[in-house]
Order: sequence, then structure tokens, then C-alpha cells
Amino acid sequence: MELVYSPVIAFARGIFAMQGLRFTIVGDENVPTTGGAVMVVNHIGYMDFTYAGLAAQGSGRLVRFMAKDSVFKHPVSGPLMRGMHHIPVDRTAGAASYRAAVDALRAGEIVGVFPEATISRSFELKGFKNGAARMAQEAGVPILPVVIWGSQRVWTKGHPKRLGRTNTPISISVGEPIPVPADADPDQVTAEYKAVMQHMLDVLRSTYEPLTGADLKFLPAAMGGTAPTLAEATRLDDEEFAERQRKADERRNRGD
Repeated sequence: MELVYSPVIAFARGIFAMQGLRFTIVGDENVPTTGGAVMVVNHIGYMDFTYAGLAAQGSGRLVRFMAKDSVFKHPVSGPLMRGMHHIPVDRTAGAASYRAAVDALRAGEIVGVFPEATISRSFELKGFKNGAARMAQEAGVPILPVVIWGSQRVWTKGHPKRLGRTNTPISISVGEPIPVPADADPDQVTAEYKAVMQHMLDVLRSTYEPLTGADLKFLPAAMGGTAPTLAEATRLDDEEFAERQRKADERRNRGD
């Protein structure tokens, strides 16, 4: 039992129960009971890390997620994130975050990573960065693929949060650990585990309750929903990034 992590899990479970969230977790027996692993998770909602962590509970494991450093600077979330030994990611100084993650993996921890880096507005898999494969390779641990579906209906980018009692079903699937050979090409490893996750996601979505009416906005365009296509979502992401850069440049020019 950890002084911070265990009470936070208990509190989160209470919140989930109040919301009426209905979790279906398959494959959780694939979570290693000992040793390090890089848990790679698709990213469709702001609460994904809290839900993905549930998949490791059956094996008695805690996941140390990599998260943007701004979360660690918040007066409320910061102490909690540090107390749970999550790993801050400073995108301007990524080497330190990478090294901290590798050290945690070598110490036998499960480190959670979102290889898409940001939430997918299309609810399809975006391009994957190869950092997870490189970390697994350097630490000598496997990749643990995890996919989530339904979390976008609770709180996602571009839509109002729905944190009341929604009785939303959330499905989570854990795949078999994928070894990463020392001489493997990280880009190839990334492509291979992305294909595994795509298949897992297809299966998960096929068994999920049909989305209709207003909930079609949470369904990919390719599945008959009204969410942006992957190309449209990429354009929105690029515009958002350019706007953040513009504002950051303005602040620097003002000497803020």
C-alpha cells in the first residue's frame, strides 16, 4: 500500500461509482505481476490515465504515468502526481523525462505512455512516436498494449465535460506483452505494436453499445459518426499548436 496512490485509487473508484461508470476490462491477466513494462495506451479522453490504471489493479500493480509537467505545477494535482511517483514530461527538455522513465522501468515499475502524445479528436489512432519502443528497448522490458473505448463520452477535447451520473460504459482491453529485442528498429517496433492496438481497438468497438443521436459526435467518421476525420483532426491540432506558439512568442517578446 502506498501512502498517496492507494487512497487516490479508493477515492477515484468512489467517484466512478457516483458517476455510474460501467467498466469492462478484458485481458487484465496479461499485466505482468512483477518487473517493468511500458504500458502504451490510446488517447481519446482527459481521464484515460485514471481508467487505464484500473487494468493493472487485478495484478496488484501501480502504473507510473508520464504526463505533461504543467499538471505537476498545479497546487492540487501537483503534490498528488508527485506522491504517486508519476513522471513529469517537459517537452522542451525531454531527455530528463526519458531518463527518469527508463530508470523507473529498470527498477521494475510499469510506466504508462500515450504514444500519440495528445488526445485524438477523431477517436482514431493518430501517428505514434517511437519513444515508448526506445524506452522498452533500453530498459530491457516489454511493451504492454492497452486500448480504451468510451472514455471520450466522459470528457474529451472540444466537448463539454460530462462528470455527473452518466452511467457511461467504458471498455478496456489489455494485450499480451510484446518483447522488444535489443537490436530491433524502434520505428518498426512502434509500427508493429500500433497494428496490434488497432486490431484490439476494432474488436473493442465492435462489442460496445451502438452510439446514436447526440452521441454520434463521439464516433469516428469512418464508423458513421460525426467526429472529425483523422485528416481534419490533424489540421485542428496543427492550428492549435500554431496558436500556442504564437502566444508563447508574444509572451517572450513582452519579457513575461
